[in-house]
Amino acid sequence: MARIARPADPVAVGVFARAPVPGEAKTRLVPVLGEDAAAELHGLLVRRALATAKESGVGEVILWCSPDAGHPFFARCAADFGVALRAQSGGHLGERMASALADMLGANRRALLIGSDCPALKADDLREAARSLATHEAVLQPAEDGGYVMVGLSQAAPSLFEGIRWGEASVMKDTRSRLRTAKLRWRELPMRWDVDRPEDYRRLVETGLLAEGMP
Repeated sequence: MARIARPADPVAVGVFARAPVPGEAKTRLVPVLGEDAAAELHGLLVRRALATAKESGVGEVILWCSPDAGHPFFARCAADFGVALRAQSGGHLGERMASALADMLGANRRALLIGSDCPALKADDLREAARSLATHEAVLQPAEDGGYVMVGLSQAAPSLFEGIRWGEASVMKDTRSRLRTAKLRWRELPMRWDVDRPEDYRRLVETGLLAEGMP
């Protein structure tokens, strides 16, 4: 029988982010914004994700940094938000996500992992995800593009991240298949949208989400 966390058990929140280096961050927006502005936008999105994670109050917030934690931007985030910094480890995205979740679950009965490109994600989403893990082994929040913007676990499950075609519209579908194969109980939260493509950026500007709640 899989272990289910009690509602009062601690939960960790990991935020996945790469350094805002021009030409390496938000590359699909470079044709619209240019390298410098795309990197600046990425930095703003990371800070918003950290603000949302802290606002949720569900537990310790850890900023998982790529390629390492040495960029000055990460140091500023640690100082401004009071978060821990850790370097992502592993090869492809799935390996790095599985490693981060396993690390957080080593000290917590529940762990959540979010990306840094979903300004539509709310603190209430994280609170609901944390509550869901009291009765489920996994919780996911699907994205409109076929992926997901948040994943949470109450036990390590590396198989959920193996053989996934990251960045494609089949991510959520394939993850559901792996959840069924692993016989894990999971819950899905309401769908959200993230910022990857030029049309997403236009939506971001129209909604004004980036300016909301920014420190």
